Amino acid sequence: MMIFRKLLPTKRGSCTLTRSCRVACLSYDHSTTNLSVEVNSPENEVVIALGSNVGNRLDNFNKALQLMKKSGIQIFRHGCLYETAPAHVTDQPLFLNSAVRGFTKLLPHELLAALKKIEKDMGRTDGIRYGPRPIDLDILFYGKFKISSEILTVPHERIWERPFVIAPLLDLLGSDVESDTVASWHTFSPHSAVIFESWEKLGGESLIGKDGMKRVLPIGNHLWDWSRRTTVMGILNLTPDSFSDGGKFRSVENAVSQVRKMILEGADMIDFGAQSTRPMATRISPEEELERLVPVLEAVLKMPEAEGKLLSVDTFYSEVASEAVSKGVHIVNDVSGGQLDSNMFTVVAGLKVPYIVMHMRGDPTTMQNNENLQYENVCEEVASELYARVSEAELSGIPAWRIIVDPGLGFSKKTEHNLDLLMGLPSIRQEIARRSLAASRAPLLVGPSRKRFLGDICNRPSAIERDPASVASITASVLGGANIVRVHNVRDNIDAVKLCDAMVNRTSQSM
Repeated sequence: MMIFRKLLPTKRGSCTLTRSCRVACLSYDHSTTNLSVEVNSPENEVVIALGSNVGNRLDNFNKALQLMKKSGIQIFRHGCLYETAPAHVTDQPLFLNSAVRGFTKLLPHELLAALKKIEKDMGRTDGIRYGPRPIDLDILFYGKFKISSEILTVPHERIWERPFVIAPLLDLLGSDVESDTVASWHTFSPHSAVIFESWEKLGGESLIGKDGMKRVLPIGNHLWDWSRRTTVMGILNLTPDSFSDGGKFRSVENAVSQVRKMILEGADMIDFGAQSTRPMATRISPEEELERLVPVLEAVLKMPEAEGKLLSVDTFYSEVASEAVSKGVHIVNDVSGGQLDSNMFTVVAGLKVPYIVMHMRGDPTTMQNNENLQYENVCEEVASELYARVSEAELSGIPAWRIIVDPGLGFSKKTEHNLDLLMGLPSIRQEIARRSLAASRAPLLVGPSRKRFLGDICNRPSAIERDPASVASITASVLGGANIVRVHNVRDNIDAVKLCDAMVNRTSQSM
């Protein structure tokens, strides 16, 4: 059975779709303005660019993504988020740019109409071409098809000349395109080589970090450019049974004093943990975790020293994450990567805060079991399993531009595995990049501080005696590409971080 839908007249236009598209999409009759469409058309993959430079740009993105979903576009992959200088009309605010991949049953011109409606509903007017706008939505690709009409050209004709389009478009690929099962048979396979080549011709990664283009992650009320220097996250354990300092900071007074100390020593972030995740730790309920967490958090938020500092909650419970964010926490740090609470991804997607996805097999009571310690190549397998969690998070509505990844040193790892991960941080990024360049470019958090493997190597059974080894492992982490390091001893480790950053910057300047 066929149905016919009216489309805007296209006197000179054409829609150059192959015969194989007729079942999947449509065929165009040049003698009429009608499209013949299969009633049960399967979905087609689309790539859509987003831009905004009016109002709260990030809120505009969030609203546009929600409206796209309501319009019948199922997004499964997001590019990174870029802050870019305006092109053509330069006397206007900076833009945010990104791109998404999704599936839709909407026909090309129906999709265009849906996107134009979203733009209009969000306040966009015709205005000046290339001028300020709350949201700009462009169809970059529609399957493998070429479409040309008076109102729509796909692939978008100006893709190849615009870094702010090519960069997030490239993020949607994997560096090994053939391993991307969707890309290899659908949208990108005819264009992937050109996309890579165009990016390199425009300047490639050398463009990132300059005044005209920054890759950023939204935290709190600002956009964080994590490439400028390594961020130091101080650890605050509010548990009686932490392996490092159990019970030491259970009182609000002691906890506040420790936070003040870490901030004065130079910590950029404070990570609050009210549930022990050491091996064989007894799990407590969300209610008990909140009883430990909330009084300390409320007291810290009143501290003048905490102004401008970022706060993170270390939890695998969505209920705790939600309550902590409502109190003022900026980041959710989940050691389970969403595996211990089926609601975590959906809740974090709604909270619209950065999400740290850590690698772990099992849970704290089983992570060191023999079956969870089997690796043939720990870097490849950790990267693969991390990406699987990131991909599921994206499908649940957490954009790649809000994700931070952590290889999980000490969690379901033997000593040799931890050493391999410390020395193999670049290879972890490379392995993730095979599947998703956006995920591989996410900030990388590494947390070796006072871990047991350091004690085993250095014969230091007491955790507090492992600070020199922690400094050495933090040094290796920064030189290996870590963007955030999680530490107990801020004073000593921040000096190591500053020295490593200086060496890395010196190396990059001389290249």
